[in-house]
Amino acid sequence: MSYQESAHPKISFLKKYVFSIDHKVIGIQFLFTTLFYFLVGGALALLLRWQLAYPGKPVPVLGALFPDNMMVGGIMLPEFYNTLFTIHASVMIFFAIIPILVGAFGNFVVPLQIGAPDMAFPRLNMLSYWFFVPAPFVVLAGFFVEGGAAGTGWTAYPPLSAIASPGQTFWIVGVILVGFSSIMGAVNYLTTVLNMRAPGMSLFRMPLTTWAIFITSVLSLLATPVLTSAMILLLFDRTMGTHFFLAEGGGSALLWQHLFWFYSHPAVYIMILPGMGIVSDVISTFSRKPLFGYHSMVFAIMGIAFLGFIVWGHHMFQSGMNPTVGTTFMVSTMLIAVPSAIKTFNWLGTMWRGSIRFTAAMLNAIAFVSMFVIGGLSGIFMASASLDIFIHDSYFIVGHIHYVLFGGSMFAAFAGIHYWFPKMFGRKLNETLSKIHFALTFIFFNCTFFPMHILGIGGHMRRIYDPTQYEHLRHLQPINVFISISAFLLGISQIFLIVNFIRSLFWGEKTDRNPWQANSLEWTAPSPPPHGNFESIPTVYRGPYEYSVPGREKDWYPQDEK
Repeated sequence: MSYQESAHPKISFLKKYVFSIDHKVIGIQFLFTTLFYFLVGGALALLLRWQLAYPGKPVPVLGALFPDNMMVGGIMLPEFYNTLFTIHASVMIFFAIIPILVGAFGNFVVPLQIGAPDMAFPRLNMLSYWFFVPAPFVVLAGFFVEGGAAGTGWTAYPPLSAIASPGQTFWIVGVILVGFSSIMGAVNYLTTVLNMRAPGMSLFRMPLTTWAIFITSVLSLLATPVLTSAMILLLFDRTMGTHFFLAEGGGSALLWQHLFWFYSHPAVYIMILPGMGIVSDVISTFSRKPLFGYHSMVFAIMGIAFLGFIVWGHHMFQSGMNPTVGTTFMVSTMLIAVPSAIKTFNWLGTMWRGSIRFTAAMLNAIAFVSMFVIGGLSGIFMASASLDIFIHDSYFIVGHIHYVLFGGSMFAAFAGIHYWFPKMFGRKLNETLSKIHFALTFIFFNCTFFPMHILGIGGHMRRIYDPTQYEHLRHLQPINVFISISAFLLGISQIFLIVNFIRSLFWGEKTDRNPWQANSLEWTAPSPPPHGNFESIPTVYRGPYEYSVPGREKDWYPQDEK
């Protein structure tokens, strides 16, 4: 009996592909599910952009499909607009970005990179996915109840969220389910990395992707219970007559802000740290060089994670906090630029004088670095309490968060998809279609979100239904039109990814174990890996960023004839 057969005996189709306990299948389940919700969230965003560019005009074609409580004569109602920006943000954050980076890549890659046959708790891993699956259905079901879906923004500030329509309750329950899914996943990743590494795989031999998922799991395990608890308290306020966040019963709406942002600022790093790990491995592989400053990169991730826990108050500069406290949050927020800069210069150092291969994965990784720098620099502006008073709740904030989370997280996800697709399915994505997708996405992403900074400086508030109703914004309306046209083209650009993904699943070029001549452990397993991952438990003699003979690149990539 082979190693794989003893590790995973033959099982039925249902248990193998639906209720699977194999980390690779669960990772692919997360990938398919999150890509679908990425498209759903994007479609909601396009409806938002139509309203902002052409307020009062019917939505073409789709207008007639919506019921009267959402659109009348194809014209969007203000209440429906509120639900759109709420559900768009919720879908993208909770059902697309976090689960694709942590759930999909974390599940598929981590055991392979550390030489483990599976996750530490396979059934808990399965439960983490199946707690996630109903969550978006519950949230989206709010569209079909009286009063519509949640419309209080993804931040759900009380007192409005405590008294809003029943759709808000659906939203709370969905986020609670995602919270439990995230906690279960974090426990599994931490236990797997600490206890199931192959012989010789020390912590400081782990690839950066595994390090990033490991540290992200620490963030998730410490921060997510706070959000989940806050959601439960808000649910009690809505359904059981409590007053945790309602002032008339002695509660405090400000308490919600502290609880929510104590999770939601670390959540920004839950959405970006895995991307940093993915990009580190991709840049190293396609620069044909070891990662520059490996140890400093690990400590920089740790520093970002630590600082991410003590800066939540910068979201509350206008809440009336003591100026001394505000200054503390301001300084600590600015300090995050230090480990972020270390990582950026280390990526540049890795590419410096490298034999760079501009594959689609590498192009998306480079885009991640450049877009993350832009998003990070705009974040430094907002860290200043005095400047934040002016740009708070403006489109400057919208532009910033999208540069970090789309320009950052999603470009990293695209890089990861192109990089590990051969390992997942044994076939390559078509490079021509991939590069067309990258080029169009990169161009229209910048055309969509960079002008939002200009709108914000011009005083354009976020979450407004009709900008033309405000005298001081009317001269900015052509920019809104330009942004919306760019957003539509950005959405159309994703067709190339969809077509390429589906086409390559069945007809893509077949690959061997290591098509990229990479040096981390997952590439020693067959493509796709069987149950148990490896023919036998591997023994690690050096890490992926270590030379066997210093200064000789052919020993770093022995299969690379260059």
